[in-house]
Amino acid sequence: MGVSLVAAVPGEWPSWRGPSAQGSVISGRFPQRWSLDSVAWKTELPGKGTSTPVVSGGRIYLTSPLAGQDAFLAFDLQGRKLWETPVGPLVDPRHRTLGSSCNASPVTDGQAIYAQFKSGHFAAVSLEGKVLWKVDLTERFGVEKLYWDSGTSPLIVGDSVILSRLHDGESWVAAFERKTGELRWKVARNFVVPAENNNGYATPLRIDHAGKPAVVIWGADHLTAHALDDGRVLWTAGGFNPAGTGYWPAIASPVLNGDTLLVPVGRDDRPGQANFYGIRMGGSGDVSQTHRVWERHDLGVFVAAPAVAEGRAYLLRHRGEVVCMDPSTGKTLWTGTLPKATAPYYASPVVANGVLYAAREDGVVFAAQVGGAFKLLSENPMGERIIASPVPAMDRLILRGDTHLFCIASQPQ
Repeated sequence: MGVSLVAAVPGEWPSWRGPSAQGSVISGRFPQRWSLDSVAWKTELPGKGTSTPVVSGGRIYLTSPLAGQDAFLAFDLQGRKLWETPVGPLVDPRHRTLGSSCNASPVTDGQAIYAQFKSGHFAAVSLEGKVLWKVDLTERFGVEKLYWDSGTSPLIVGDSVILSRLHDGESWVAAFERKTGELRWKVARNFVVPAENNNGYATPLRIDHAGKPAVVIWGADHLTAHALDDGRVLWTAGGFNPAGTGYWPAIASPVLNGDTLLVPVGRDDRPGQANFYGIRMGGSGDVSQTHRVWERHDLGVFVAAPAVAEGRAYLLRHRGEVVCMDPSTGKTLWTGTLPKATAPYYASPVVANGVLYAAREDGVVFAAQVGGAFKLLSENPMGERIIASPVPAMDRLILRGDTHLFCIASQPQ
């Protein structure tokens, strides 16, 4: 079952979770230890953002506040700013410490860059920074009513850009024409759930259904799969919250391994409220009982999305425990622990050629050898808060902090 966002180009990172949407790459040379003084370069950013950069065509693209505006920025691999393009007035985040006006990460198909912002601006810009189209989601569909700040990133599938809006209001999934921004379809997605559980921050995921591309959405205690051509619901899975526990917004995004979707449920920042499920893709109607492959009620995550690499799944728990699982059975293969601190983990981990990178909120980035066992390789303080996920691309590690963009080059081992 293919999960590629767009045609994979070696060394590129076209979306928040990378070329396979699994938070991993299996080739390349990446740094295993570094210091703030040894970075290839760092450049100051115009505003605090938490969105993860993307890398394509030898350029780094990201979103950032810019003089009170939502903006796209482009840098080359030497850290030189190529252009900046504002697309409209920003809306301040509710969570001033962790959030920003641009939590959601951009995505690129190698022809344009697409992003949505808390303000409701949803836009595509060319590789040279020209605005190709812009949609005001707030003006068209109303204010997004989330307890915190908008976080779901766009998804490119074929000629469509998919967005989901799951909030305390009319929730929906929609497809926009990739080249024009015209609305292709929009379908309602509403479930009666406990308080805050209808708030969704997870990003849509491409799947295959009966040999055709489809989209799966996680949120409001349910999975729904939608046909790409018209958005109709292909199947639904529920039963993830039988006790009706409230304040379980969908934050961590699921990840696909083969035909099994690995679904984080609940929250790991509270004792006994984190679960993890394996759901088999396919079927029709309500597959809640028939397609549950395994379930775990003794572990899970809060914000950090799981990663899958070379047949293993990796969970970064809120306080730094790393769990390696067999994604086909849900069984734990090993556990490791990153050095403890008061700061937790909000950035999602990535695995690059056997090395897992995890960025703690206080700006310390860890590198650990993973695979058959866990071995901590290094602890690398960057000197500022990091919420964005690390980006392994072009034999470099790109890190986005509160105030700087960093590039760490691979070193001879």
